[in-house]
Amino acid sequence: MSRICEIRDPIHGFIDLDEWEMEIVNHPAFQRLRRIRQLGLSELIYPGTTHTRFEHSLGVLHVGTRMFDQIIKKREEFLRQDLHFSDGGFERDRRIVRLACLLHDVGHSPFSHAGEDIMPKKGDGKYYKHEDYSAGIIRHILKDVIESHSENENLGIKADDVADMVEGKSTLGRRMIWHDIVSSQLDADRSDYLLRDSYYAGVSYGHYDLNRIIATLTIALDDSGPTLAIDASGKHAAEALIIARYMMFWQVYFQKTRRICDFHATEAVKELLKGYKDNVFLPPTSEENLKDYIAWDDYKVFGAMHNKECGRHSRCLFDRRHDRCVHETSEPPSIKDLEFFEKVQKKIASKVSFVDNASSTWYKLDDNEIPIYKDDKIVKLSSISQIIPALQKSGSRRIYVPLEFRNEVKGIISTMRKIPQKGNIE
Repeated sequence: MSRICEIRDPIHGFIDLDEWEMEIVNHPAFQRLRRIRQLGLSELIYPGTTHTRFEHSLGVLHVGTRMFDQIIKKREEFLRQDLHFSDGGFERDRRIVRLACLLHDVGHSPFSHAGEDIMPKKGDGKYYKHEDYSAGIIRHILKDVIESHSENENLGIKADDVADMVEGKSTLGRRMIWHDIVSSQLDADRSDYLLRDSYYAGVSYGHYDLNRIIATLTIALDDSGPTLAIDASGKHAAEALIIARYMMFWQVYFQKTRRICDFHATEAVKELLKGYKDNVFLPPTSEENLKDYIAWDDYKVFGAMHNKECGRHSRCLFDRRHDRCVHETSEPPSIKDLEFFEKVQKKIASKVSFVDNASSTWYKLDDNEIPIYKDDKIVKLSSISQIIPALQKSGSRRIYVPLEFRNEVKGIISTMRKIPQKGNIE
């Protein structure tokens, strides 16, 4: 029997991994996640947010496993009779889900999402995302450690099985239902990062009832087939989950200083990539490219910034002379707000360094929103909630300029408003 390793986690208590999973965790490609901040440079605003993609990935494995086990417990008869799952199928799929949850973020770039603006284009003109790099690393870099372990002799899991689960490939067939655990509005990823990010940021906004969410998870049929859903009895827990995401988005993820730090981090990496084709990361299309990619982490960029290799962005971050927000709309902006915003942006165009648009897709009212299983059918959460549709009426836009232009630009904007300037605004 495989030895179980218990890892203490401040969010979930103990997280259990067996010898096979520990070999994957100990692989350099996964250990790299210790050097990728979960929230980029948020620590410059929230000093506690020094947590990394490493512990988040362990948390996602833990939550995803709880979700899988609950669904089997609750819907085993349906899964066996209607979808023809067997004991062996459950065991194999459980392992694939655990590995997909563990490795879903292994392809993150330095400073997490801040680096996604530096991904190359695919052949279809769309940009690669970190999920594409995760799948590539699983297939090329982690193939041996996934496929060659003795515990895999009976299961026969391939690296492609794990990568397909991360990507949600159509080749999954009936097992597509498990992809919802890895990536969906109800996934283990969001379930973990809300609790984890709020804990390390020292805020209360991201709290919600994870136990109730898991207890009310089910599998139900809609027009597209079986899907992960919440029982109607869990409607309010689902609403609380969305409210937590809304509050974390505005109070942490889209906090104005945090956003400009992301901009400086992105520009710093761009400076370092000037020797690469199109000044972006190499595409995740070969083992050679992926080995080059995983050589990049926060430490490498921090070292370059310390050595003043990143232009003005090193000074902006290290000396805390980051660009300043000089104008932002209300939330949500009125037509008048947006018209004035456009006038300001045009007037000060030569001074503008960054324009941020928070017309965010933090929760879309579309076919991908949280499904609720009510009266033997699937309905959208927004259709039975008074709260969720109201939260959609949000958004904000901001204009940033280098610190040395702040006072000048604030004066221009004050004049445009035809009101006296009221001192400096940080």
